[in-house]
Amino acid sequence: MNETINGLKDHRSVREFDSEKEVSEVQVKAIVEAAMAAPNWINGQQVSIIEVRDSDKKATIAKAAGNQRWIEEAPVFLLFCLDFHRAKLAAEKNGASLQVVEDLESVIVGSTDVGIALGTAVVAAESMGFGTVPIGGIRKNPQVLIEMLNLPEYVFPVSGLVVGNPRAIPEQKPRLPLQATFHKEQYNAEVQKELIDEYDETVSSYMAERTQGEDASNWSRKVARFYDTGIDSYKKHTSSTLKQQGFLKRD
Repeated sequence: MNETINGLKDHRSVREFDSEKEVSEVQVKAIVEAAMAAPNWINGQQVSIIEVRDSDKKATIAKAAGNQRWIEEAPVFLLFCLDFHRAKLAAEKNGASLQVVEDLESVIVGSTDVGIALGTAVVAAESMGFGTVPIGGIRKNPQVLIEMLNLPEYVFPVSGLVVGNPRAIPEQKPRLPLQATFHKEQYNAEVQKELIDEYDETVSSYMAERTQGEDASNWSRKVARFYDTGIDSYKKHTSSTLKQQGFLKRD
């Protein structure tokens, strides 16, 4: 395989950074340029990225995201927002209404564009030797970021990305067997339970080794617990804040 594919397959999320080593503005610009060159819906470019280096702001974001210290430790935090503010200006300029924001389609489009841009930024940053970790926890308290970073109507923070020089690189987490996630011609539901059982054993062994036996939890248990009660802090704010920002207001 080529170097790009090998790099993609070797991805790890980094949560320990060398605070003494910087990420230059030139390097950040290159990462953002790569992200913005990625595919997007109708060339509407429904993404905005906000670079945060100020230590006080990073501390506030870290707390809002659930006390994720690596946000403070790394030199750069990039906030990825779904953005229909420019589409609103385009609509006003051309005497049209922005009906899309009344429908769930706007959230799907914006989140998809953010995901593509975020993934591209990760690849770009890692190609330069940096470590990264996406931060979905910012949606626990999105209003904090909206107010602190002056996000206008029709802009919503979807995910953050920490970028810095790794102080330590963790072992790569095992992924589900490809048979579970890659289907040919039609979805294969019959194999899922068996493959999840196998994967649970793999993850349990991985966790036990990584934590010196302190945690042998498996994949299905963690996912089940998170989507049962762990999602509460997200549910509490996401829908209401989206509506506050102008989305999904149609009765």
